[in-house]
Amino acid sequence: MSGTFSLTQLVLEATIPVKLVMGVLIAASLASWAVILAKRGLLSRIENQAVAFETRFWSGGSMDDLYESHRRGGAPEEGLPLIFRAGYEEFKRQQVANIPPDDALAAVQRQMRVVMARETEKLEGGLSLLATIGSTSPYVGLLGTVWGIVNAFVSIGNVKQATLASVAPGIAEALIATAIGLFAAIPAVVAYNFFVARVDRLENRFSTFAEELTGIVDRGLRGGSRAG
Repeated sequence: MSGTFSLTQLVLEATIPVKLVMGVLIAASLASWAVILAKRGLLSRIENQAVAFETRFWSGGSMDDLYESHRRGGAPEEGLPLIFRAGYEEFKRQQVANIPPDDALAAVQRQMRVVMARETEKLEGGLSLLATIGSTSPYVGLLGTVWGIVNAFVSIGNVKQATLASVAPGIAEALIATAIGLFAAIPAVVAYNFFVARVDRLENRFSTFAEELTGIVDRGLRGGSRAG
């Protein structure tokens, strides 16, 4: 190697095992950023839809009007609007079938729970990948680090007098593998914690809305006016 080192040169001249480690870490980093960007867009969209829908829901109109307005408007079927639609349509089916209020209410709750579970699963999609990348990338980088240090010691053993030029390549590739491992892990860990908190808030919002809708449906089944 020449006396002047560059990062690109060090990466290109790294040993095959360290190159493989670097490649795995770079691929993991790209995958984590793809998940981060997609998850950020999804959560922002569902949060904005939840705010807009709750504003309309609590504006004082009937559920019939809200349902028809929502259906005609072609609004996205996800998050709170989808939970509302599932509960409302089951409520109407139970009314038409003239099912006793307690059984009808249980059916409405069951239908909303199914939709909530699906929506929660969608919100949590990709988080396990972020957790895996965040927890394993430093260890994968450490594997490259160990290999690079071993190469440095082998280089020392192959020469009569150790010089910086003889050990620098091995030490450098070891440090680069460590740096890439941290570069892959840190954003994944930060994003995972951030998204978990947002998903938890949305889950609580879904549950609270479902409980409130259950109360309105219960009154509607027993002769109230809000559901009509």
